[in-house]
Amino acid sequence: MSTAIKPKHIGRNISRIRELRDMKQEALAIALGVSQQSISNLEGSENVDDEKLNRIAEALGVPAEVIKNFSEEAVFNIIGNTAENSSSVVSFGCTFNPLDKLLETFEENKKLYQQLIQAEKEKVALLEKLLDKK
Repeated sequence: MSTAIKPKHIGRNISRIRELRDMKQEALAIALGVSQQSISNLEGSENVDDEKLNRIAEALGVPAEVIKNFSEEAVFNIIGNTAENSSSVVSFGCTFNPLDKLLETFEENKKLYQQLIQAEKEKVALLEKLLDKK
């Protein structure tokens, strides 16, 4: 029976941290400038080169060491400790999908633009009335 320590599966760690951040593969892919399929392949990889790992860590908002040394037990300990002591709540960052926020912003801009067009139409109508009276 072998007692050798099994190396950490970096791709699986990336996947778990991404999921804990409530981030979809597509959002991470956009942040890294790659395809969603590339992220899927990456999360299936046991090893990731340091340069790529640093870019992924930056996109996830964690140090690269967190990805390398990720442990679900540690996460559960943090959650358990912060649940017991609410005065030391730890924030893990992004709790929303950036793409959803972007779409909300586009919709809001669209409504504002339509309001602006309506105001301009009303202004033109008022000016035409004033010109007709002369």
